[in-house]
Formats: sequence, structure tokens, C-alpha cells
Amino acid sequence: MTKPLGVILAGGQARRMGGGDKGALILGGRSLLDRVIDRLGPQVDRLVLNANGDPQRFAEYGLPVVPDSLADYPGPLAGVLAGMEYAADQGFSHIVTAAADTPFFPQDLTERLARAADRANTPIALAATQEEGRMNRHPTFGLWPVNLRADLRAALEDGLRKVVLWTDKHGAASAPFDDNAFFNINTPEDLAQAETML
Repeated sequence: MTKPLGVILAGGQARRMGGGDKGALILGGRSLLDRVIDRLGPQVDRLVLNANGDPQRFAEYGLPVVPDSLADYPGPLAGVLAGMEYAADQGFSHIVTAAADTPFFPQDLTERLARAADRANTPIALAATQEEGRMNRHPTFGLWPVNLRADLRAALEDGLRKVVLWTDKHGAASAPFDDNAFFNINTPEDLAQAETML
């Protein structure tokens, strides 16, 4: 597989942090978004940012900003769809997504997602960690083929909001990672904990 397009999902509304862009939060002197760009950039052909509202607030990053193409913030799958549609226009066959509030995700994420999809012969692979004896999937970290974009759009327009209901329909593979790989920052306490993890 040629290198996919990387899509950083920054479209959430950050209610538990009091609103605003979680990617702009400072961790160890650098924004979360800077840290995510540094981790995902080398793993993909190029990067785009999925975010809603005024794209100028991300101008310093020099990345294309792709808003959701569906109204009313229907969740992370809307960001995946926006990324797929942009990637299709740019000639990519796949995208890899990562969340803007998760600064420690693995530096071999793309490679391991691709391997999991190949092994299971599935079009989609999602990152997963072991939690309390069961696999917990992290659907904001996935490998997605752009040829499923019409199917995803139809599902979202039909009211689907739960990511794994759609991915399971297409037989998504799970790529296992270490337990803390996808520690994400939702609250001020999480940000304090991330400082100690640095």
C-alpha cells in the first residue's frame, strides 16, 4: 500500500475542557497539535486537519483544514468522512486518522494498522488496547479506504453515530497496542497526568 493521507481529527467541541480547541492546549511547552503532527507526519504521505469553524485559527500549522461535510457535529465518523472525501479528490486510496488530543500514540501506528488489515483481509483496521481482559477499540485511530465514503455518508445521513456499528458491518480488524498508547486529554486532570507522563 502506498502511504495514506493522514487526517488529524480536531472537530470535537471539548466540553469537558470548557470549550475551545483541545489541540491548542500546551503540554511540556508545546501544543498537543504540534505533538500529534510530529508523530503522524512521518507515517503518512501528507497531513490535513479535520476541524469546524474558522480555519484561520490553525493557520500557523500550514495544513489544509477540512470541515465536516455534515451539519450538527455528528461525531468522529463525520471527520473520517470529511477526510475520505478530501483524500478521494487528491487521489489517495486510504486515510489514517488520529485524534488531536492524544499526544503519545505509537510512531508505527500506520504500519501496524496496515498489517492488521492485510492479515485479516479487511478494508478497515482500528487501534485497540487490552482493558480488563477485553479488547477496547479506539476508533479515532484507524485505517480507512476512501472507496467506502458513499456507504459511510449514507449511514451517517441515516442517523448512525456509533463508530463500531459501521466498522463491524465492514469487518474491521483490530491492531493491538500497549495499554497507555492512546491516553487522551479530556479534562484539566488528564493534562496534569500527561505532564507527568512526558
